[in-house]
Amino acid sequence: MNDVNSNRRPIRARSSAWAQKLASFFIKNRISPNQISVASVFFAAFGVILLMAYPVPAGLIGCAAAIQGRLLCNLLDGMVAIEGGRQSVLGPLFNEFPDRIADSMLIVALGYASNLPALGWLGALSAVLTAYVRVFGGSLGLPQDFRGPMAKPQRMATMTVGCLMGALELVLAGTVYTLGVACAVIAAGSLATCATRSWAIAQWLQGKGA
Repeated sequence: MNDVNSNRRPIRARSSAWAQKLASFFIKNRISPNQISVASVFFAAFGVILLMAYPVPAGLIGCAAAIQGRLLCNLLDGMVAIEGGRQSVLGPLFNEFPDRIADSMLIVALGYASNLPALGWLGALSAVLTAYVRVFGGSLGLPQDFRGPMAKPQRMATMTVGCLMGALELVLAGTVYTLGVACAVIAAGSLATCATRSWAIAQWLQGKGA
């Protein structure tokens, strides 16, 4: 059976002093990991509102900030659960489902904001599929595979940079082509990630059957 650490996404910030202090704050104030996981969806929803309702530089910068808030929740929920000893029987459910909701909301909104809705839906579907392939590999007995090139951190980093560059583009040229580029990179990268993870599973199955 895979141990807990083999099924956690490797995040360097987890060992940083500021992250540990924040996690300790939540633990002391009895904020549960599941509550933090749900909060990540609200950050994503706020980002979507800013991106769609306020397509101005301030809105794009606010969306980038909301994305970082979502990622901070994703970091802290695991730290509070594992390091803080606050795991629950519903933890696996709250660990996965809010991520899929937040990813889909943000990437679909990015597609509409860049006037490429079909590309946004493709990116969202591909992002969900990367998680499906990862979890499917885990169901076969493999450790959770968080490889990229476009796993969740890379998707959100791409969208964050796209929003910030889009804000600058709006100021300088009045256009938002950068958002479309970010959406295309997320969609293509997510499909490539599905391929790399599926290939790894196939290689493992062939080795097991040899």
